[in-house]
Amino acid sequence: MYKISLSEINLLLDKISRLQRLYLPAETEKGRGEYVLYGDGKEYAQNITNTVRSPKDFFFPQTENIAEFKIQGKSIEVKESEALEDDFAVFGVRACDVKSFDILDRVFLSEPSDPYYKSKREHCTIISRACNSWDETCFCTAFGIEPWMPEGDVTLWTDDNFMYWRDNTEKGKSLTEKLSGVLISCGNNTIEETVENIKSVFEKLPIKDINLEYWKNTDEKEIFGSAVWDEIYTGCLGCGTCTFVCPTCQCYDIRDFDTGNGVRRFRCWDSCMYSDFTKMAHGNPRKTQKERFRQRFMHKLKYFPENNGGVFSCVGCGRCLKSCPQSINIVKVSRSMGNE
Repeated sequence: MYKISLSEINLLLDKISRLQRLYLPAETEKGRGEYVLYGDGKEYAQNITNTVRSPKDFFFPQTENIAEFKIQGKSIEVKESEALEDDFAVFGVRACDVKSFDILDRVFLSEPSDPYYKSKREHCTIISRACNSWDETCFCTAFGIEPWMPEGDVTLWTDDNFMYWRDNTEKGKSLTEKLSGVLISCGNNTIEETVENIKSVFEKLPIKDINLEYWKNTDEKEIFGSAVWDEIYTGCLGCGTCTFVCPTCQCYDIRDFDTGNGVRRFRCWDSCMYSDFTKMAHGNPRKTQKERFRQRFMHKLKYFPENNGGVFSCVGCGRCLKSCPQSINIVKVSRSMGNE
């Protein structure tokens, strides 16, 4: 365990940024949080709760070039996009977002693994932070996530005077060794009070006890055919906002774009809430918004855990609760289906 004075955090960030590209949460002009490249006056916003968009962008960006095609006569030249080879670090990642990487790994790193995603994961060092700020929309503890003890290559805690640093992996240890002279060694018991303070706050949050037993114990066909879906979907606009802010959504489309000098193939996020999602030559198997709405929540709370050892495809970050224009969200759906 190591520590550094809060007044010297910029020294730490400067040192890391000289070793590799460094991204961290910063406050925008509108007071919202977003991840930015450190430098040019960008300050670490340690009291921001969740960023509007999750850090999954670093591994699964909203758009990503896959290949380019040059056509000359009857010959076609194919140039694949190169995988990332530069190391980078993401600083100040909250426990819920760190857990989302595990969920994405189960999709993109299962065989055959996605080479673009895999390369980014291998070259990134995740520096997580215990939550010293929170919202009433947080419910990560319902999924067994501990915001006072987040995972990651390095974990950070802060109190009124210091930031504490603990390396958890070989990547974390390697980075720690390069920061000698900036970090000061200290005992592991220095974070005990901070951990207990965070626990006491999260125990009081209003939706921390969302009950997941219905999804664990009810037959899939019974949930699928429930009449409750007819009621709770009606306000859904199909805008897809919930899927775009979600740190675990992984649906994408692949498209070709004529540049005028060839064809560029790229991958872009898609949403199960859209009417053309899953659309094929014969039509769309999910023709109504109710079916698309049901698919989203069945995947999060039933299909994914059944295929991944009980791991839910939700981390309780609360972004969908904040973003839905109709105030429809995974908590309301779960409570409605479970008759809470």
